[in-house]
Amino acid sequence: MKNWKFLTVLMAMMLLVLAACGTKDEAKKEDKGSTDNKPAEEKKEETTAYPITIPAIKNGEETFKEVTLDKMPEKVVVFDYGFLDTLDALDVKVAGVPQKSVPKYLSKYSGKDYVNVGALKEPDFEAISSMNPDVIFISGRQAAAYDELSKIAPTVFVGVDNTNFVESFKETTELAGKIFGKEKEAANAFAAYEAKVEEVKAKTTSAKEKALIVLGSEGSLSAYGPGSRFGVIHDVYGVKPADDKIEASTHGANASFEYVRDTNPDILFVVDRDAAVTPEGESGTKAAIENEIVGATNAAKNDKIVYLDPQVWYLSGGGLTSETQKVEDVLKVFN
Repeated sequence: MKNWKFLTVLMAMMLLVLAACGTKDEAKKEDKGSTDNKPAEEKKEETTAYPITIPAIKNGEETFKEVTLDKMPEKVVVFDYGFLDTLDALDVKVAGVPQKSVPKYLSKYSGKDYVNVGALKEPDFEAISSMNPDVIFISGRQAAAYDELSKIAPTVFVGVDNTNFVESFKETTELAGKIFGKEKEAANAFAAYEAKVEEVKAKTTSAKEKALIVLGSEGSLSAYGPGSRFGVIHDVYGVKPADDKIEASTHGANASFEYVRDTNPDILFVVDRDAAVTPEGESGTKAAIENEIVGATNAAKNDKIVYLDPQVWYLSGGGLTSETQKVEDVLKVFN
């Protein structure tokens, strides 16, 4: 009888111990669940990219302040056609654009589905304000309107730096991907652009031909060299300059037909501004350039006066589509 009572007490004690262990295990599971198994809403907050802070940017003499976006923008205004080009390539919705000089390949943005926010250098502040946009993207042409635009909505500078073009272009592309949740698409598109650049460099590295770049406007010429607005031809694509002493600037150096003749480029690249900004592309640039003076150059003799697409080169550089098109324009010459 004593043995039986002893066994009964022993079994009761074992059951108490097992119950205590089970309670501790459950407590541990609950503790673990409080950190690892958070509700879906809390997990989403931990992984979201917002708020996003875009650092202050200095461009020339202008400084554009730091901007913080609290959420992904829905109403987007874009003044820079290059950045519009990139957003279009990434399938990002845009609400407002300056519709006066929209490049033809982006012509859908001149339709009624988009708000006309003025001209490139003359924003329509009333129209923009009435939209109540979440963000406004600008570049150099709108620098003078920056303060007024900033009063309406967070205003972000997305212009490219011609003195450090590829890195600058990459940064604006990555920024577009980051803001609109298109990081992978942006990275893949930029990688495709880089591959195209390597393709043209494989041709230009061994080529002996030297080139001169000019902008034609109302019968007058401006010349551009390395580090300038169109200097990507030399700096990135590797085309040798016919004159490497041209001062780098946005508006180029004044040039005469005699200067072109004396420089004697093997290739003469021409950006026709008039064709880009006049109705129906009306321009007298081609007739002005193809004269007897310029006709004495190697470029003219070898049929290598190349008219670059002004819609792409003058209006919308710095976009995924436009920059790829630029490379292809130059590649054709060396093919």
